[in-house]
Amino acid sequence: MSEIESIWNQYYQDLKRFALSKLKQEDSVDDILQEVYIKAQINWGALQDITKVKFWLLTITRNTITDFFKKNNSIELQESDLKSDDFTIEQVSEEPHTEKDCLVGIIKNLPKKYREPLFLSDIKGIKQNDIAKQLHLPLSTVKSQIQRARKMIVQGYMDCCDYTLNEKGYLVGEIKEKEYCKVCNH
Repeated sequence: MSEIESIWNQYYQDLKRFALSKLKQEDSVDDILQEVYIKAQINWGALQDITKVKFWLLTITRNTITDFFKKNNSIELQESDLKSDDFTIEQVSEEPHTEKDCLVGIIKNLPKKYREPLFLSDIKGIKQNDIAKQLHLPLSTVKSQIQRARKMIVQGYMDCCDYTLNEKGYLVGEIKEKEYCKVCNH
């Protein structure tokens, strides 16, 4: 498990409580936390003082909630039935183009066997052992699928917007305009 994943797992419940205190809607909170995780992953190399990581994550969460209200919930993730083959992610056009736009396309393109455990773990906050039971898979398989899905998201940003990994292994780059984005423009 990477450092950011370990820290995310450590503070996830605190971030969720904070977001729930502002939004009161669990579906919206899941969307917010998904975006916060991606922003934290992308900007991890910019964190200068690791002792302030919780404050840093809460700040990202607060700013993401503010953006959410400004954009009137323009992107919805819907979990209709994870047992079905039809996992839907809808995107409504917005300006300006953001990492969240790319994320929707990247997640939508993940193979189902990786998308489901990732969604349950990183978006819904369900423990991996419970996911294994729910999906009737060995725990080691679920852990492997979640790790692979996270790597696929990183690779998706590299393919979509030409992000690169810095010397510490963190994504760096700037979001492209939508018309130059390889995932969002298709």
